[in-house]
Amino acid sequence: MRRLSSYVLKQLIGPVALFTFLMTCVIWLTQALRLLDLIINRGQSATTFAYLSMLIVPSLLIIILPLAFFFGALYALSRLNTESELVVMASAGFSQVQLAAPVLIAAVLVMALTWACSLYLAPAGQRTLNATLFDIRANISTALFNEGTFNTPTKGLTVFIRAIDNNGTIHGALVHDNRNKKAPITYLAESGRIVQTPAGSRLVMDNATVQRIAKNGARLNVLKFERLPFDLDQFTSTAPAADRKVRELYISELLHPDPKLKPKAHRAYIAEAHSRISEPFYCLAFALIALAAVTQGRRARGAHLLRMTIACFAAAGLRIAGYGVAGLAAGNSTFCILFYVLPLIGIVGAAIVLSGRFPKPRDGVAAAATPTPTRTGAAA
Repeated sequence: MRRLSSYVLKQLIGPVALFTFLMTCVIWLTQALRLLDLIINRGQSATTFAYLSMLIVPSLLIIILPLAFFFGALYALSRLNTESELVVMASAGFSQVQLAAPVLIAAVLVMALTWACSLYLAPAGQRTLNATLFDIRANISTALFNEGTFNTPTKGLTVFIRAIDNNGTIHGALVHDNRNKKAPITYLAESGRIVQTPAGSRLVMDNATVQRIAKNGARLNVLKFERLPFDLDQFTSTAPAADRKVRELYISELLHPDPKLKPKAHRAYIAEAHSRISEPFYCLAFALIALAAVTQGRRARGAHLLRMTIACFAAAGLRIAGYGVAGLAAGNSTFCILFYVLPLIGIVGAAIVLSGRFPKPRDGVAAAATPTPTRTGAAA
């Protein structure tokens, strides 16, 4: 029996892993494309894009893992049933409880991984992602590597670079500083290079000319320099925003928010905390729903497909209802109990079907469904 349990567990792992991989790839692609514009415009490498994209994955897995487990379990159990392996196992004395054991073990494993993503990996990934994006946006020098175009990396600053060599040497640079409307400054240079110094990013311009308008446009001062460093960090923010988004907060910070928060924000924090805690319980509900759909009822093809369809609608309905509760709980913390009631409904409902206590058809219906033997069969 242990071998049969291990066999069923192995049959579950493959489809669950495959569905998780495919769903993650599809959803990850839609999310990662949002980073492309920033990566390209800021001159970042493909390695940076891959790193930032991976930081999104834990947040996606919170949603994907329970659904992938349901579809993987439903597919694996359905295949075992279609190939009559479940019938052979039952003939060998493998009970329904013993069949449920490996399915529930797989559900617990997926639950643990979902909790790890929900309680730690997802908020940690969001924090690192936002901090890295802030650094990229703050590093104004990366926004200057767009040849032949006028770039405005920050308000009041316009930069034009004619060409850049493979070794990083700039040819033909123009920087227009218009922060002070009454005294704008224009920097022109034949060549230059962007360097990182302990004091920050600097644009070192060779054979530079500085044009400054004075006396409300009545006078133009022109200065020439053999080498002129230009401070780029003066146009960037010095620190990221102190307030973190809800997705960046750990569970302890959500359950014990700052007392100074407004009531609306406080309710949103509590709702998010209970949502994260309750997410993995859907794995147990989905495991029992898949078991009930495959093992209960007639083995006829039409009946089997009907049960599969009903199971998919039941799982989708539970999950959509869970997302709907999130909006209610954010407005009224009393509805937070529904985060736990919904998966419990799925667990109890599937358990009732598995126990055989589901109402049976009436005698008339059962008699009508029983085929009448033919004369040939009677004669035989």
